[in-house]
Amino acid sequence: MRITPSPGNSISVLLRHPNTAQAFAEVVRVIAESGGGIGPIEVTDCTTRSITRRIAIDTTGGDHPDRIVAALRGLAGIEVLDVYDRTFKLHEGGKLEVVSKVALRDSADLSMAYTPGVARVCQAIHSRPSAARDYTIKRSTVAVLTDGSAVLGLGDIGAVAALPVMEGKAVLFKEFGKVDAFPVCVDTKDPEELLACARAVAATFGGINLEDIAAPKCFEIERRLTDAVDIPVFHDDQHGTAVVVGAAFINAVKLTGKEPSKMRAVISGAGAAGVACTRALYDLGIGDVIVCDRQGSIYRGRQGMNPAKEWLAQVSNAQNFKGTLQEALVGADLFLGVSGPNLLTGDDIRKMAQAPIVFALSNPVPEVAPEAAAEYAAVVATGRSDYPNQINNVLCFPGLFRGLLECGAKRVTREMLTAAARAIASVISEDELRPDFIIPSVFDKRVSESVAGAVVRVASDPSAAQTPIYFDFAASR
Repeated sequence: MRITPSPGNSISVLLRHPNTAQAFAEVVRVIAESGGGIGPIEVTDCTTRSITRRIAIDTTGGDHPDRIVAALRGLAGIEVLDVYDRTFKLHEGGKLEVVSKVALRDSADLSMAYTPGVARVCQAIHSRPSAARDYTIKRSTVAVLTDGSAVLGLGDIGAVAALPVMEGKAVLFKEFGKVDAFPVCVDTKDPEELLACARAVAATFGGINLEDIAAPKCFEIERRLTDAVDIPVFHDDQHGTAVVVGAAFINAVKLTGKEPSKMRAVISGAGAAGVACTRALYDLGIGDVIVCDRQGSIYRGRQGMNPAKEWLAQVSNAQNFKGTLQEALVGADLFLGVSGPNLLTGDDIRKMAQAPIVFALSNPVPEVAPEAAAEYAAVVATGRSDYPNQINNVLCFPGLFRGLLECGAKRVTREMLTAAARAIASVISEDELRPDFIIPSVFDKRVSESVAGAVVRVASDPSAAQTPIYFDFAASR
């Protein structure tokens, strides 16, 4: 599969060339023929003889930037004055800062914000701990907590290397949900130590977003931490993915006219996302799900499975199908990939049921090329921003936590997750819904508001069930 140039691999090139249309046309030609994508262009200096431009160029990474720059240097009359990696430039000094909400104009302000006045607030909270929600950042701040054991597509890179991702997550919380968030990267490989650290820092925050913690320990960490603290705990790799997949499923079903209870889904990937998505699809009324890992389908009686897969074997695959991913896909209505690249071909999609739905979310390379899937599928979604229907967790977690913090909820429930999925789906009206638009843009401000409102309504409804979101595999057996 050809990789599309991405802003995530972009460079900035400052170059000077003769002030003629022909010279600039040559620059554009060389960039295009080298496979680069041209982004923003800024003129930094101009005379009658020459013009200096700073050009953002999207690349595919690796040595691609060097090849583009070498081609530009080879042009007669072109001077390459400066080159830098735009992504690294953006990260210089980190992506976060602490900004005070109060002004310190004089000694009176200082006396209230700090000593001696602050002591009165401390004493009030000591007498009534719930007052911390009224008088501290606790009511509006989330911890983004990780051990760096399963970072994006990078794997176990550790806590320090995971920090840029956690900073980025905090930026998304603020930009899309108006929620303050801060990275808490715990440098340990010991689940017990990670749990102890999470419990200890919970005093500061109004919620904990667990992030990039490897399966299967992520399930136990979430369950035990939820039971140990009085603030909501949410593992985004599980439930955020499941919510947005659920929203896409709701709208895809509307387009295809399929009856969820008569549908069969095949999921590739039995990790955190695969387990949570299985349960979410059942919560939305799907008939059956077959989950596959590297060894094929997960079924009752299969040997050597971890507790999460044992749970999957009990709750899914009603016919106890035994076979490969490709074999399971024959006649299926929905394929959901949360695994790895290039596992399927267009011919595999052709063998699915009529008007199949394909969600191939492996990133950057999906389980099946979207172009190949589109030949046979009624709806195709990916995890990539350069294709239609990007399934992105940012559609869920900022609004979810905004709602949780607004109403002071102490737990996230499965009912909240289903309501969030329906809220995301509802942002797209019946008139707007089409095969290449089943999921709203992450930049649609209505999404966060809709999700937050749905969470508050469920939390405020005394008649609503309060089912925990965590998995207790031992209790399920």
